[in-house]
Amino acid sequence: MLNRKMLLIEDEPGLVSVIIRGLKESGVEISVAGDGATGLEMATKHTFDLVILDVLLPGINGIQVCRELRKKNPNIPVLMLTALGSTENIITGLDSGADDYLVKPFKFAELEARIRSLIRRSSAPSVVSTKQEIAGLEVDISSKTAKRYDKPINLTATEYRLLEYFVQNQNKVLSRINILENVWNIDFNMGTNVVDVYVNYLRKKVDNGHAVKLIHTVFGMGYIFKQESGHENTD
Repeated sequence: MLNRKMLLIEDEPGLVSVIIRGLKESGVEISVAGDGATGLEMATKHTFDLVILDVLLPGINGIQVCRELRKKNPNIPVLMLTALGSTENIITGLDSGADDYLVKPFKFAELEARIRSLIRRSSAPSVVSTKQEIAGLEVDISSKTAKRYDKPINLTATEYRLLEYFVQNQNKVLSRINILENVWNIDFNMGTNVVDVYVNYLRKKVDNGHAVKLIHTVFGMGYIFKQESGHENTD
């Protein structure tokens, strides 16, 4: 992570100190904001490789900061930190535009692993132009858009990554762990059902209203993405 510039938006002095000390040892140049408004201003006026963002902040909370930041800079990786670890909280954070979500308390090694994963993802070479088509569904990997029978599908960033992973692994049974590791790059607390929630979100957007279903549940194993008429299996 040498020569990376990161912004930490966090109001807990003890945690700020730990993160600064650990990241500086990795060669990271880190700036700090103690509230949401200051953090948003810094994130939009300066260039950073990654933003580490707490949810519970004075003034503007992290969810609002992330939404506003995404309007101005849709590509910067955002890692959310919070003590709120329920499935609903994770989904709210991801839907606001965060790329990953780390629940407090956490080990610094896990924070480093999440950061490395996000940096790798953002540094990956862009795809020139690749389109995948199946049963009227067209996924354009270069523009990160999807449509079915020419009708655009409005997807969040997380829903899009899940759809892309399904499309690139057609006709394979994918376990929930497979999906966690490849869509989020690292596993969440397995006590949450975040995968099932997002698959259901995606199923409603991709399959509802179409005779040919693409997203199917494989009992006791996970999910499979394939062209099939009729009713899918359910857990």
